[in-house]
Amino acid sequence: MDIASRSWVIAAYSLTVGTFILPAGRWGDLFGHKRMFVLGFIWFGLWSILAGLSVYVDQIFFDFSRAMQGIGPAILLPNGIAILGTLYPPSPRKDMAFAMFGSVAPGGSVFGAVFASIFAQFLWWPWAYWAMAIACLIIAIVAWVVIPAYPGNDDKDEMFQRLDVLGSIFGVGGLVLVNVAWNQGVYYSFQFLLVLRGQTPLLTSAQFVPCAISGLCAAVTTGVLMSRIRHAYIMLTALLCFTVGTILIATAPVEQTYWAQTFVSMVITPWGMDMSFPAGTLILSAALPREHQGLAASLVSTVVNYSISLGLGFAGTVESNVDKDRSDMLKGFRAALYMGIGLASLGVAVAALFTVVARPRRAAEKT
Repeated sequence: MDIASRSWVIAAYSLTVGTFILPAGRWGDLFGHKRMFVLGFIWFGLWSILAGLSVYVDQIFFDFSRAMQGIGPAILLPNGIAILGTLYPPSPRKDMAFAMFGSVAPGGSVFGAVFASIFAQFLWWPWAYWAMAIACLIIAIVAWVVIPAYPGNDDKDEMFQRLDVLGSIFGVGGLVLVNVAWNQGVYYSFQFLLVLRGQTPLLTSAQFVPCAISGLCAAVTTGVLMSRIRHAYIMLTALLCFTVGTILIATAPVEQTYWAQTFVSMVITPWGMDMSFPAGTLILSAALPREHQGLAASLVSTVVNYSISLGLGFAGTVESNVDKDRSDMLKGFRAALYMGIGLASLGVAVAALFTVVARPRRAAEKT
């Protein structure tokens, strides 16, 4: 499989996740967050089955199935956050709930990669998708039983007007076109270990396990800190972790042992993920009423997923222009990661400015 085809395995999924999150949160506000949450798992499970069955068809059907898969998490993310925002009033308990919700991202990605690698190396790769389908359908049943129901809007005429069907269609279409233009992004840290260091998929996935452990520690720490210090300081710390972690992996020599820069990067980087997401989500959740929790969650998730998708796309463009003839993959990978360092550093500057600007405003509000 060539580089362009491999990138579509990732990009097709990210395309629909980032695109459908915004309208999916609104659907939850109108139809009920519990209904949409369960529907998201059912959809995810059904298209996971079809993704596995694509082994009997072709690459195009597999990419299409991956794209359809992405609609499931797009429905799950904002409605899951909205359920938490509805169930918990502003309190340290709510802070911890949102922090733990954010911690599942690095943990889920690592353990998913490990099990997928096991299936691919020792069994048959379609079973990675079929196992996912079984898990999704079980979780859908459990969620329907245990999650309290909050009704949506039962006025069908008003619902159609508030849903803004045309706005959703044109908005989704525009996001699709933007994302397609930047579909050549790849996950450079994984590629660095897998391709340049010549490791097996299972060993490479195992080396990401510290991300899950560190992410859980970051989530618990963030849940405690959010009720004690300003969210602006948490965001600044998160961006610093992103920057330092990217610098370490970008400058790691190919021959260097994993336990040097690579391991330290795996420990530091998740703190950026698991500190920034709950802080940003809680800021919007606290600012909006209960009936708009889905919209708040959608906005945060859309920004996060499109930043990931576009950032990878920009990185892919940088790599392809630096290493045009594919003769020096290390140079191309490093160029892409250097761009990530630049973006993370810009984030640090913005977050630092926000801490300075927000301080006098907060003092003025107290007086």
